[in-house]
Amino acid sequence: MTTIPNVPDTIISLVIVMLLIFLAEIKVDAQARFKLPDDEVKALREIAVQVGKKDWNFNIEPCSNNTNWLTPRSQDRPLYNNSLICNCSYPGDVCHVVHLFLKGQDLSGKLPPSLAKLPYLETADFALNYLSGSIPPEWTSMKNLKYLSLYVNNVSGPIPTYLGNMTSLVYLSLENNKFSGTVPTELAKLFNLENLILKANYLTGKFPEALTKLTTLTELRISSNNFAGRIPNFLDSWKNLNKLEIQASGLKGPIPSTISELSDLTELRISDLDGHSSEFPSLKNMTKMKLLMLRSCNLVGPIPGYISKMTELKTLYFTSNQLSGDVPKWIPKRDAKYKTDLSYNNFNESSVPSTCPDYLNLFKSFPSHENSLLAECQKGSPCLKEVHSLHINCGGGVATVGGITYEEDQEEGGPTKFVFDGEKNTGFSSTGHFWDADTTSKSYAPNNVSILGMKDPELYTNARLSPLSLTYYGRCLANGKYTVKLHFAEIIIRDNRSFHSLGRRIFNVYIQEKLELRDFDIRKEANGCDKAIIKEFKAVEVKNNIIEIRFHWSGKGTTAAPKKGTYGPLISAISVVSESHNHRMMISIGIGATTSVVCLIVIILGTLWRKNYLKESTSREKELRGLDLQTGRFTFRQIKAATNNFDPSNKIGEGGFGSVYKGILLDGSIIAVKQLSSKSKQGNREFVTEVGIISGLQHPNLVRLYGCCISRNQLLLVYEYMENNSLAGALYGPEERQLKLDWPTRQKICVGIARGLVFLHEDSTLRVVHRDIKTTNILLDGDLNPKISDFGLAKLDEEENTHISTRIAGTLGYMAPEYALWGHLTYKADVYSFGVVALEIVAGKNNNMKHLENSPYVSLVDWALVLQQEGNLVELLDPKLGSEFYKEEVLRVIKVALLCVNSSAALRPMMSEVVNMLEGRSSVRETVVDPTAYGEQVRLAGLRDQYMNQNVHQVSSAEYESQTLVRSSDSTWMASPSSKDLYPYQVPSLT
Repeated sequence: MTTIPNVPDTIISLVIVMLLIFLAEIKVDAQARFKLPDDEVKALREIAVQVGKKDWNFNIEPCSNNTNWLTPRSQDRPLYNNSLICNCSYPGDVCHVVHLFLKGQDLSGKLPPSLAKLPYLETADFALNYLSGSIPPEWTSMKNLKYLSLYVNNVSGPIPTYLGNMTSLVYLSLENNKFSGTVPTELAKLFNLENLILKANYLTGKFPEALTKLTTLTELRISSNNFAGRIPNFLDSWKNLNKLEIQASGLKGPIPSTISELSDLTELRISDLDGHSSEFPSLKNMTKMKLLMLRSCNLVGPIPGYISKMTELKTLYFTSNQLSGDVPKWIPKRDAKYKTDLSYNNFNESSVPSTCPDYLNLFKSFPSHENSLLAECQKGSPCLKEVHSLHINCGGGVATVGGITYEEDQEEGGPTKFVFDGEKNTGFSSTGHFWDADTTSKSYAPNNVSILGMKDPELYTNARLSPLSLTYYGRCLANGKYTVKLHFAEIIIRDNRSFHSLGRRIFNVYIQEKLELRDFDIRKEANGCDKAIIKEFKAVEVKNNIIEIRFHWSGKGTTAAPKKGTYGPLISAISVVSESHNHRMMISIGIGATTSVVCLIVIILGTLWRKNYLKESTSREKELRGLDLQTGRFTFRQIKAATNNFDPSNKIGEGGFGSVYKGILLDGSIIAVKQLSSKSKQGNREFVTEVGIISGLQHPNLVRLYGCCISRNQLLLVYEYMENNSLAGALYGPEERQLKLDWPTRQKICVGIARGLVFLHEDSTLRVVHRDIKTTNILLDGDLNPKISDFGLAKLDEEENTHISTRIAGTLGYMAPEYALWGHLTYKADVYSFGVVALEIVAGKNNNMKHLENSPYVSLVDWALVLQQEGNLVELLDPKLGSEFYKEEVLRVIKVALLCVNSSAALRPMMSEVVNMLEGRSSVRETVVDPTAYGEQVRLAGLRDQYMNQNVHQVSSAEYESQTLVRSSDSTWMASPSSKDLYPYQVPSLT
C-alpha cells in the first residue's frame, strides 16, 4: 500500500470514509433523479392485480434496483426469477421498463391486458405460473416486444389471429398450455420470428403452409399436439433452422425428402409417426448435428454410413423402427459419455456386441426367436422350478400387503439399464434418458416424502420412472392364464393451483406385447394425485414361461412440468397371479363386489322408504339422517356454499330429473352437482340406481361419482366437473355452446365412448346395460375426452342372461327396435344407441330430422341408410369439417355405425368388436341394410307426432325431443321432462 509522507493514518482513514459517503450520496441522488413515469407505475400496479402478485412494494421506486424489485433466480430457487429491469438512458432522467420477468412464482391470475401500458417493454417472461385466460388483444399495440414466454401456464382457447400483428416478436413460446384449434395463418406476418415453440398443447388441423414465410426461424417445436396430415414437405423453406422437434405431433410420415436441405440443424427430434414404412431420410448435409432422434418413424433398411461423420453427435436415438443389417462397428466404439439407443429394431444378431454398456441400448435390437423373448444380455440361467406368481414393489423395498410379500426393486435406473435377479427370476430394462434435463440415477426411481393417505401406502411411496420405455419381465412362470394387477399413483405431478399441477403424464401399457392401455393418464384415472389406481387384466396367457410388461412413452403429454425430466411412464407395483391357483379367491371377490352394491341399494331403498321418499305420501319435510353411502362426505351446507346457494349463473344443464350446477369446494376443486327433483318419485328410483351402480364402476370414459348428499327434501349427486359439458351441445347445441371439433377429435370421442361401453358390457365385474346412451349423456372434459354419464336407467345383468325383460326406458330416436317394441333388452340395445351417436358425431346433426323443412327423412339413420345404398356416404359428413379429414377414416366410422344400427340385434357387433374396427385393428363387415327395415322406428316417430297433435300436455317440440320415455307395465308411455314441468304425464298407448 502506498503511503503519504507526514500524514497521520487516522486522517487518511477519515478522508476515505468521507469520500465513500460522498460517492454513496451521489448514487442515491442519481437514483432519486431517475424516475419511472407515473403511467408505467400505474400499469405495474394493474399488472400486479391482474396476475395476482402481492409482494411488490410500491413505496419503493421500481427502477431503483431494490431487492424487492430485482430478485433473480438463485441456487435455492433455480426456476424463480422476479426481475424488473429499466432503461434510464432516456433524456430528462426518465426510465422505462424494458424487461419484466415473473417466472416460477405460481401466479394464478389472468394474462394481464395492462402489459400493453408498458410501451417500451421488450421482454415479458411469464413462464412457470398458473395464469389462465387467453392472450389479451391489447398486447397487439406493443411495438417493441421481442421476447414473449407463456411456457407452462394454464392459458386456453385458440391461438388468436391478432397475435400475428405483434410483428416485433423474435421469440414466442406457448409450450405446455391448453391452446386448441388450428394454428392461425396470420402468424406468417411475424417476419422477425426466430423461435416458435407450440409443443404440448391441443392444436389440430394441418400445419399451415403460410408459415413458410417465416424464413428467419431457427427453432421450431410442435410436439405433442393433434395435427392432421403429413409432415409438411416445405421444410426446406426454413433453411436457417438449428432445432426442429416434431414428436407425437399427430402428423403422419414419411419424413419428407426436403429435410435434406436443413444443413444448419444441430438438433432434430422426430418421433411416433403413423404411416407406411420408408427408407432412412437423407441427412448427409447435417454435419453440425449434436442431438438426433428418429424414434418410431417406421424406418427400414440399414443405418447410413454418413452418420459416423457427424463428429459432434452426442445423442443418437433410432429406437422402435425396423432398421436392419449390421449394427455399425463404429457405434459400440463411441465415447462412453455419448448416448446411443438402437433398441427395438431388426439388426443381425451376429453384429450385436456381447456386452451391454450403459451408454449403448441394444434391448430387443434383433428379432426375437421362439423360446427366447429376450436379447442376449437378458438371457438368464435355466429355470429349476416353475412359479405361479410374482409381486414387485417397483422402485421400493420389501413390502407385505394383505399377506402378500412384494419383492424389493431398488436398483438404480439409467438410460440403458438392465437388471436381472437370477434368484427371483425377475428383471427390468429401462431405456432412454431425459432430454433437456440434468438427471441422476435417482431420477429413475422417484419417491414421495409426504404422507400418503391411500390404502397400502408402502406400495406407492416409491415408483419406477422411465423417459422412454420400461420393461418388467418374469421368467420360470408356469404356462397358463394369469391375472395381472398394475398399481399406479401419481406422486410427482401435484393437484394444487400451481405450475406443478400442469404436467400431463400420458403413456401406453403393453402386456405380452399386446396394447392394453393407450394414452393412459394416472392422475385422470385416479381422479387426482397421491391416489391409488389398480388396473386389472385377466386371462393373460403365459407361454414359454415368460411374462413381459412394458410401459412406453409415445411422446404425448408434457415434458416440462413440474420440472424438466419428470415425464414418461410411472409404475408403483406389479402383481402377477396364476388364475388356476387363485380361482376360488376370484369367485369370492366377484360375489363380494356384487353383494356390496346390492346391499348398498337395499340400504338406500330401505332408508328412502322409511322416510317417505318412495311412498305415495306428499310429505317431504322429514330429514334423512344416518345414511352413510361411503361414496363421498358431502354436507348440504358444503354443496350450498360450493354452488353459491344454487345460483342460476352456476347452472350448467338440465337432467331428466333435475338441474345440474357447477360448484367450487373450499380447496379449489371443481364439482358438478345434480339436484334431483323433489317431486319426482321416479327421480328417487334413479337416485338409488345411479348411486348403486356408478359407485361400483371406474373407467376413464365414465363420469366419476365423488359422492352424494341426502338432506331434508334434497337428493344430490356430486360428480367430477366436465369443462366442455355435453357432446350434444358441442355438436349442435346453441351457437355459443358449440365447439369446433375437428375430425381427429371426433374420432377420438367415438372411440372413447365405445371403450366406455366395452367396460360396462364386458370388462367390469358388474355388467351393466346403460339403456340411455345419447349425446346429452356424453360429457366432454377439458381435453375433449368423452365420458358416459346418467346411469339412472341402467340395469345390472348376470353374464348368463341372454336378455332382460323389463319396463322400457330410454329416449326416442336412440332406442333399439326390439327393445322399444317388445321390451327385449340386451347389450345390443346400447350398441344400437352408440351407432346413432356415432352418426351424429360424423354429421354434426341431431338424429331427429323431422324439424328440418322439406326433409324427406325421418332421422339421420334413415338418411344414412339411403346414402349407403346410393354409394355416397361421404355426403353425411358435417360441412363444418371442410376438407380437414381422411376419407377412409370417415367411411370406416360411418360403416361401423351402420352395423350398430342394424334392425336385427343379432347382426350388431359387440362393443369390443366396434373398438377394434374403429381403431383399424380389424376390417369392417360390409352389410347393406334396406332402409325400409327402419320402418318400425318410423312408425314410433309417427305415433310420437300423433301424441303431439293431441295436445295432451303442452310442451314445445324442442322440449319434447329431449324427453326420456318410460313404458309402464300397462303399455302406457310416461314422459319425465328434462326441463320445466317436473311431473310425469301420460301419453297414449303405443300398442
